[in-house]
Amino acid sequence: MTLQREYLPATERAQHNLVLLHGWGSGVEIWRPLVTLLRPEANLSLIHLPGCVPGIEGGDDVSLTTLLTDIVACVPRQAVFIGWSLGGQIALALAQRFPERVAGVVTLCSNLKFLATDDWPGMEPGLFHRFRQSVSADPVAAMKRFDTLQAHGAPRPRALLRQLRALGRAPATADLLTGLDWLAKLDLRQADVPLPRLHLLAGQDALVPASVGAFTACSAGLEIERVDGASHLLPLENPDLVHGLVRRFLSSVPVLGRPEACSEGVAKSAVAASFSRAAKAYDSAAHLQREVGEQLLTYLDQQPLTPATVLDLGCGTGYFRTPLERRFPAARYLGLDIARGMVVLARDRGEGSGEWLQGDAEALPLAAASVDLVFSSLAVQWCYRPEHLFSELARVLAPGGRCVFTTLAPGTLHELRDAWAAVDGYQHVNAFIDVAELEKAVSTSPGVTMRLERRTYELTYTRVRDLLYELKVLGAHNMNSQRPAGLTSRRTLQGMLRAYEQWRKPDGSLPATYDVVFAVLEKS
Repeated sequence: MTLQREYLPATERAQHNLVLLHGWGSGVEIWRPLVTLLRPEANLSLIHLPGCVPGIEGGDDVSLTTLLTDIVACVPRQAVFIGWSLGGQIALALAQRFPERVAGVVTLCSNLKFLATDDWPGMEPGLFHRFRQSVSADPVAAMKRFDTLQAHGAPRPRALLRQLRALGRAPATADLLTGLDWLAKLDLRQADVPLPRLHLLAGQDALVPASVGAFTACSAGLEIERVDGASHLLPLENPDLVHGLVRRFLSSVPVLGRPEACSEGVAKSAVAASFSRAAKAYDSAAHLQREVGEQLLTYLDQQPLTPATVLDLGCGTGYFRTPLERRFPAARYLGLDIARGMVVLARDRGEGSGEWLQGDAEALPLAAASVDLVFSSLAVQWCYRPEHLFSELARVLAPGGRCVFTTLAPGTLHELRDAWAAVDGYQHVNAFIDVAELEKAVSTSPGVTMRLERRTYELTYTRVRDLLYELKVLGAHNMNSQRPAGLTSRRTLQGMLRAYEQWRKPDGSLPATYDVVFAVLEKS
């Protein structure tokens, strides 16, 4: 069995690898509020547990032993496992069986043994077995009753229940019996787990009584916290409080070796500001952008899909909205760009057609599996953390979805780069990520594969100043953090112009080369 996993690298400095395991009846979406809080300082792996949530295949024929083995096979070697409800029991079972792979365990609203005995609090076995029968007979109705039970005890149970049901689960099926059987079977009361552990219990939990904390044997490294006034849906109900407790716990767990700050070549704020300023004049100079985009459209002819939702990533002025809508007239069109000025202009030109969003490709403001096709022409080169980009694309693409994109490779504007290098040691031309780095980033994103090819485009100019002016109009002038401070001296500029003359052709024109990558990303 191949587990479905979402990998979300830290948006800032990664201190820990965290593996999040959901419970029975609710999938990885239960973590979304907490993910936003955890992600700046942690690489996150969200595991879709088969047999526990509607829509995840493979649960009816997988054993618990196989599940544990498959989980450790697809997550980082040293990670803190955070499990909610049944996920907490699975996290402890992993720590018991694979202690060398586990740096610590956090459980939320989880019982060491779910079913009650004479000396252990939990769900009454007869009630549990009657519930199991109801799941077998009418899983949809049983899930509705279970949701109500999960929200019971919350200060605002109806609002919390609406929030839970808005997570977008598939209709319940009898496949969920597998997870219920694991819930009945697991007994971690005697588990020897000599690792840092934090057990969070909810004071008003209707499924896991908070009194189990008093029955849990004390051991070194074990912390037990009770959150009063909270229900079983603690991670959804109060993510800020959970984040604070988890963050405090993580301070006692060793951080990742040699954490490094992001080596982003261009600040995203600079990219957004530059292209916002360029929005009104952009189309007048975007000749190459149009040519490359038109070529990328032909790649759609090779993709066997009829998308319900199309994302135009880095939509700019919205130029490709019309050809995309012509190809997929029944699809919902989403135009997204990091530059507010571009989004405003595109929306105004769209005359009510399509939907428009401002956002970062490395942190897309979209739900998981919500997009069938991503079209992105000459925007990816502004993503200097490709592992973030591809993990986000893997997350938002639906199974079987595609992303076709173009980006610029390091050979772009090599004439201009060499001419500047002849006069000073500063970086005057934006740096672009090598293909090998793109391929490496894709290999770390589960569930996606990529194939690509490179093409060279050559634009010609009478004067170098015309090229510089065009780059400025496009908003693509030098924004790199290593650019020279202040204005370039007249003497230095004249030296660069003379150095560029070595590229002048017999017909009198000056070339500017663009090294363009065309790629297709597929979601399995």
